[in-house]
Amino acid sequence: MDNNSTNSVPQIQIRKLYKIFGPRSQNMLSHVLNGMNKAELLATYNHVLGLQDINIDMYAGKITVVMGLSGSGKSTLLRHLNRLIDPTTGEILIAGEDVLKLSPTKLKDFRQTKMSMVFQKFALLPHWTVLKNTSLALQVRGIDNETQKAKARHWLSRVGLDGFENHYPHQLSGGMQQRVGIARALTSNSDIMLMDEAFSALDPLIRNDMQDLLLELQIELGKTIVFITHDLDEALKLADHLVILKDGAIVQQGEPQDILMHPHDPYIEDFISNINRARVLRVRSVMQPIDTIDAKPEGIKYTFDIAPTDTLESIIARSGGDTTHTFRVIEQDKIVGQLEMADLVKALVHVPSFANERANTLIKCYSAM
Repeated sequence: MDNNSTNSVPQIQIRKLYKIFGPRSQNMLSHVLNGMNKAELLATYNHVLGLQDINIDMYAGKITVVMGLSGSGKSTLLRHLNRLIDPTTGEILIAGEDVLKLSPTKLKDFRQTKMSMVFQKFALLPHWTVLKNTSLALQVRGIDNETQKAKARHWLSRVGLDGFENHYPHQLSGGMQQRVGIARALTSNSDIMLMDEAFSALDPLIRNDMQDLLLELQIELGKTIVFITHDLDEALKLADHLVILKDGAIVQQGEPQDILMHPHDPYIEDFISNINRARVLRVRSVMQPIDTIDAKPEGIKYTFDIAPTDTLESIIARSGGDTTHTFRVIEQDKIVGQLEMADLVKALVHVPSFANERANTLIKCYSAM
């Protein structure tokens, strides 16, 4: 949940970022700024608009999830953060420093110490043991061998790989290899973790386990994580801040629950149409806030207490199917709201905001034929 104070400074600031792929990208920028879209740019000038006017604030200790379909620009955006790709124009500030102005020497140090990356295909060196793969970042920095081993063993243990230090990647399952990838990123001790479709190559059950592991570690470590995915269920589970891209541009961004409850675009509505709302919606999104939290409102008989982070699915299970219940919402020993089953049921029924708009468009199209 986004709970950044208005005075806090984002750890990562992306401002007016554009990326055009092609030999005359700078010349193409004026066309894009004048309104030419991705399809038009490709058809007219054979250049690809990768990113268009990207503006995002990413806060320390939070998970920012960037999602979209293939070709939406999400991985392109991620690779700008460590300058594997340079933008056509724009600004990227990390801890107040403009990474686009770093010298080659400073950029190398920045990549080694400030950021770590977890890849979709694991990216483990096949001829190295698990222990040596995990300590890679420390080896590159020239840290002594004993310190490397100690730190690598610690994080391998932390991700559940005790006893596998001397195995080779081909001796591990896919899920275990990805645990090595996470341990390697944690061993680097960088503040920022970049995760590019890190779990998409895994089987569903293993993928769910890895998501749970990441959230567990995040509670303990409070890293700044930028996570790329094409899976909305995964995005809703992991994100503190969700950014949805289409054709290189941001369609909507914000707190995931708010996006789910208030989509701003037909594209977003299509994304969320098949989501199990009971499983991903939380009590805080549908409860009635109570301003006076030091006293129970008169005339209300509460069935039991619930937390604002509880899913609606868990409340349905506890209610036993009785729709007459009213629940008291408690956070840090204070009453912060109440939830009636009637409101819960209403939240489970998604009413498309753009249905009438689509219908009117179709009517106009047929009328013109």
